[in-house]
Amino acid sequence: MPNHKILAIDNLSLQELDTEAELIPLMTPEDEEEMNNEKLPADLPILPLRNTVLFPGVVIPITAGRDKSIKLINDANAAGKIIGVVAQKNEEDEDPTPDQIHHIGTVARIMRVLKMPDGNTTIILQGKKRFEIDEFTQTEPYFKATIKEVNEVRPKKNDEEFTTIIESIKELAIEIIKESPNIPTEATFAIKNIESNPFLVNFVSSNMNLNVNDKQNLLAVVDLKQRALETLRFMNLELQKLELKNDIQSKVRFDLDQQQREYFLQQQMKTIQEELGGVSHDAEIEEMRNKGKAKKWDAKTKEHFEKEISKLQRTNPNSPDFGIQRNYLELFLELPWNEFSKDNFDLKHAQQILDRDHFGLEDVKKRIIEHLAVLKLRNDMKSPILCLYGPPGVGKTSIGKSIAEALGREYVRISLGGLRDEAEIRGHRKTYIGAMPGRIIQSIKKAKTSNPVFVLDEIDKLSTSHNGDPSSALLEVLDPEQNSDFHDNFLELGFDLSKVMFIATSNSLSTIQPALRDRMEIINMSGYTIEEKIEIAKNFLLPKQLKEHGLSTKDLQIGKKQLEKIVTGYTRESGVRGLDKKIAQMVRHAAKSVAMEEEYNKKVTDADIIEVLKSPRMERDKYENNDTAGVVTGLAWTSVGGDILFIESLVSKGKGSMTMTGNLGTVMKESVTIALEYIKANAKQLNIDSEILNQYNIHIHVPEGATPKDGPSAGIAMLTSMVSSFTQQKVKKNIAMTGEITLRGKVLPVGGIKEKILAAKRANIKEIILCKENKSDIEEINPDYLTGLTFHYVDTMKEVIDIAILKDKVKNAVTFDIKK
Repeated sequence: MPNHKILAIDNLSLQELDTEAELIPLMTPEDEEEMNNEKLPADLPILPLRNTVLFPGVVIPITAGRDKSIKLINDANAAGKIIGVVAQKNEEDEDPTPDQIHHIGTVARIMRVLKMPDGNTTIILQGKKRFEIDEFTQTEPYFKATIKEVNEVRPKKNDEEFTTIIESIKELAIEIIKESPNIPTEATFAIKNIESNPFLVNFVSSNMNLNVNDKQNLLAVVDLKQRALETLRFMNLELQKLELKNDIQSKVRFDLDQQQREYFLQQQMKTIQEELGGVSHDAEIEEMRNKGKAKKWDAKTKEHFEKEISKLQRTNPNSPDFGIQRNYLELFLELPWNEFSKDNFDLKHAQQILDRDHFGLEDVKKRIIEHLAVLKLRNDMKSPILCLYGPPGVGKTSIGKSIAEALGREYVRISLGGLRDEAEIRGHRKTYIGAMPGRIIQSIKKAKTSNPVFVLDEIDKLSTSHNGDPSSALLEVLDPEQNSDFHDNFLELGFDLSKVMFIATSNSLSTIQPALRDRMEIINMSGYTIEEKIEIAKNFLLPKQLKEHGLSTKDLQIGKKQLEKIVTGYTRESGVRGLDKKIAQMVRHAAKSVAMEEEYNKKVTDADIIEVLKSPRMERDKYENNDTAGVVTGLAWTSVGGDILFIESLVSKGKGSMTMTGNLGTVMKESVTIALEYIKANAKQLNIDSEILNQYNIHIHVPEGATPKDGPSAGIAMLTSMVSSFTQQKVKKNIAMTGEITLRGKVLPVGGIKEKILAAKRANIKEIILCKENKSDIEEINPDYLTGLTFHYVDTMKEVIDIAILKDKVKNAVTFDIKK
């Protein structure tokens, strides 16, 4: 027998196999009549097929992989070899139920059963008659059902229309075979030699490139003429597709309408994308349109969206512009246009949140509560631009989270430190590949509301470069008069930022662009007192560190005295970041002891602190030199808070010259010069012999010479130091001073008073000399933090000298040898 190559249609896969089988003769009218006269059994085993439909008269191979199917085939092959074949409704069902299979199928005869090398069973079936399942009589181990025959309605013998349809089917079938590279040309002879018209229709329907549902619908058509018409329609479509495919491949132009051609290509691409698990471009665009309908857009925004989505529809999906345009529209749809979270105007609740998360900071809390109160009354107030200004570690950034929670708003934060590209704020233009919106718009998108609390961290650390000036770009963002229509280069449409509550943080105001600083409300967050630090450590830092290290208060307790020792002996800062690290070090020591089951003191002692943190490194400055003339304590402001500094002066035999050391800045040097000239002009009132000024040199030094120092605040301290040296009278103990001086003898006010006062208290200062105009700064400080301090408010330098310098001569005073 010849080797006949057939296409095996498996329930699980498609494969080509070579098997020895008899050449199946084409069905003649006599065969057909004999088949129609066969009586169907009343009860049949039912074999569900996954991805094919069997037609009467057609022979196909089926590969069975399911245990139920193999059992059915073996039983049927041993019995009458007659089974019922039906198609599944969903080919992915592994074990279909009676409801999941079609009820119209084909009675089939098992012609051959073959065992395949992969363990599956392949059977060759020939369809007999259509049937309809009446009732299932068995579901295990396989389906059995009672059936009834579905009789075919055939046209009259002289029906010319039907004859024409059959001829057209043959002609189209031959054309399809010629156009299709996958069908062997020998199939043309088979089509020409088919004598039975019903078999021809069934044979063509079975071999057409249709899905299971379409084939099942054809099988269910009882009227032969109607089924032939449907088959002819499908063949026409298939022929057009083949011609179009061949036209693309061979670049031969046929007379096919360009619009139909594009439509077919789009449909083909859509099908391919869906097969690959993606979404077609048309479906994607339609989804965008539906999302746009739900947005709260004004007429201008809606018109812009429609224009841009029409542009996407016209763009070739393979061009780079398509990706950019799609990203643009996705951003457009994800932005919260006119979507606002509801503000919580419970002011008592807001106060509780702020007090819970932050100790002190009364001015900041007061300003937030004031803003909430006004917003509650008016309900349309534009959000202010707050700038929290202060040294590191005082809680500027974290207070933004508390404000967001108190308001019930979303929290967004971006760090501006080192930002030097303007596009980071305003975005890139869409003309660039990889264009993106600025970080402002991106953050609003993430927040999903148009009124979040937006923290702009480290605004003083913005820098400029050849890529633009980000600080200037922020002017539009932080101007309440402009940000209602903020323009992002990528978005190309104004976005309302007026309801956003912007909170900037800064360590220094000097590096902020003046125009930008003018748009913000500056709230000073100075450092904490020792008492505040102890409370913060007790209520916030220690519980946080215990939780982070897996411990509880039962495992470690640090008393107030021990916390004070850590604060005063191991930290010198305005904030509490360094204190947090020291407490973490203590907690880690306890955690190690717990993990290693070692003995340790659960209640920390002073000795435990020294054992873990070693000797104190930040002891308060001593005043050993108070018995020496010319030593004065000044108060200074630094970027990390207040500090004290010593000013020393010394006289030596010479010609009345003056020298300065200590890495002093220009302003500080000028203060020294002004002080000396004032002393020369008022020597008599200061009880200084003018000859001393001519015959003795004076040297001014500010210790820690490696640290740069500048500013006018040390003016009165410089003056007091030089007067003390020239008179050899010592300065009072535990007194510090700050203020600027003039040639006329006036004392001028200076800034950073709270930080300086806190530094003085940390250093155990008892008395402080200030300008009278700085009295208002003192009144703003909590009186509890000023306990133990005495303030002297002065107008002139003479008052400073009278308060600071004692009338007693110091021990081992210099004896001035004056030549008259």
